[in-house]
Amino acid sequence: MFRIVHSYNGTEKVFQSAETPIIIGRTSAGTVCHLSLSPDFKVSRQHARIILEDNEYRIEDLDSKQGTKVNDEEIRGRGKQALRAGDVLVIGETTLRVESASPPGFGESFAPNEDTMMPPTMANLEPAEVIGTTMDVKMPSTFEVEPGATEGERRLALLYELPLKLAKESQLDSMLQKIVEHLVEVIPGATRAALLFSDPQTGGLVLKAHLPVGEPAVRMTLAQRAVTRREGFIWRFDEQDTNTTFTNVPAIISTGMYAPLVWREKAVGVICVDNPTREKMFAKEDLRLLMAVAHYGAMAVAHQRALDDLTRHADLTNRLFSSRFAPHLRQKLVNEAANGSLSIGTRQSQITILMADIRGFTKLTALLGARRTGDLLNEYFPLLFDTILAHDGTVEQVVGDAIFAVFGSPEPDNRQQEKAVRAALAMQAASASAMKSRLERKMEICEIGIGIHCGNALHGFIGNAERLEYTVIGEPANLASRYCSAAGKGEILISPEIHAHVFNKFALERTEIPTKHEGTIVAYRIKK
Repeated sequence: MFRIVHSYNGTEKVFQSAETPIIIGRTSAGTVCHLSLSPDFKVSRQHARIILEDNEYRIEDLDSKQGTKVNDEEIRGRGKQALRAGDVLVIGETTLRVESASPPGFGESFAPNEDTMMPPTMANLEPAEVIGTTMDVKMPSTFEVEPGATEGERRLALLYELPLKLAKESQLDSMLQKIVEHLVEVIPGATRAALLFSDPQTGGLVLKAHLPVGEPAVRMTLAQRAVTRREGFIWRFDEQDTNTTFTNVPAIISTGMYAPLVWREKAVGVICVDNPTREKMFAKEDLRLLMAVAHYGAMAVAHQRALDDLTRHADLTNRLFSSRFAPHLRQKLVNEAANGSLSIGTRQSQITILMADIRGFTKLTALLGARRTGDLLNEYFPLLFDTILAHDGTVEQVVGDAIFAVFGSPEPDNRQQEKAVRAALAMQAASASAMKSRLERKMEICEIGIGIHCGNALHGFIGNAERLEYTVIGEPANLASRYCSAAGKGEILISPEIHAHVFNKFALERTEIPTKHEGTIVAYRIKK
């Protein structure tokens, strides 16, 4: 007795038989198949066979497209291979496990060709709760086409299968290819299929998926007609029809069908199938089936595009926050922006402003040129940004060679002044390290000056969902700029207001600096 368990998409079934040969494949009209692995479309119609030879079960690949693996070894083209209990086969996307391979008379007796569902287990069925005459069970992940099913039952099962298959795809291109593969599978007599999208820029149709690979066959005038009129139709080749434009048609299309992909009253594309050798036209039932697949496809494509847009928006939002805000704030702000709870508007409170810029940047730019200056900044700025964020600062903006950072915002911080000074020291250390590395590579270097001041200012998020900006407005920013301008290469100058908070934490030196608008003001130089 031969007994095997096959699993596809989380559904397990048992096949057992005392008779051989056993043809493994997919159910189709006119094809012998004892062990059906439908709806796995990567399984050939007659994929492999199992025979009993010299009192031993053996398997042979029938020159399938995807091949057959036994215990992870490909057997296609290698003839018959012995099968034993415990062997694992992979055919298409289906896994098969041999449970019994006892020749007749050596094992248990089972009804021949019994192909039944596995008993309910935690792996393949949720516990059913029966109340009165109703039963709640888990939605199946696949619709099996049973041997002997009518053509109508087969079509219906394959049509039901499409949304389940599309739900597993996360990439639009692979989803479109699944749709055309499914068309050839579900529509009797269809041998080729294609899917085209409307280009929003040009209004033309662009080929996105087709089958067979490398052989697209599309009549563009008919495809455009389906999109323009938003209607599906059956078409048959007329030798006198000379007004129809062909696109890479390798053979005359005898009969075909076209259906638009319509979403929210707008045709976003078209799908078509054909058969270059079929003499009989497709029937209305075939067209209805094509229209149903087109409807599913349009919904799936629209859904996937929406998901892709959301993903891009989320990535953009995450990059915006991750490049400007401290790690402990990052995820909080992203979540608030996503669920609409981010506080929009400014508030006034004490914040600390740190400003840094490159000394002699104008002359350096003239010396290096645009490209080499850009390379310098790209190597230099990320180190400074990381240092600011690591000390719970926020990068408010970058203008040219100047960095404008804020501490104590968007959330209050009782240690904002100390953190700003420690960030400045770390920035100068990172700058020195980067410049040492550039000197060793015989590249141009630069040094920064840093100024820090604190005071009450307006700060927060302004704008709307279309354009949201974080900003700081007030006098503290102007004074921080004065201290930054006065700082020499590698220097850090702080205001008396900062000094009042950190006088006992750092070595400081009092000095005075001239300014254009405020006159001479007091400053403190941080000693390293």
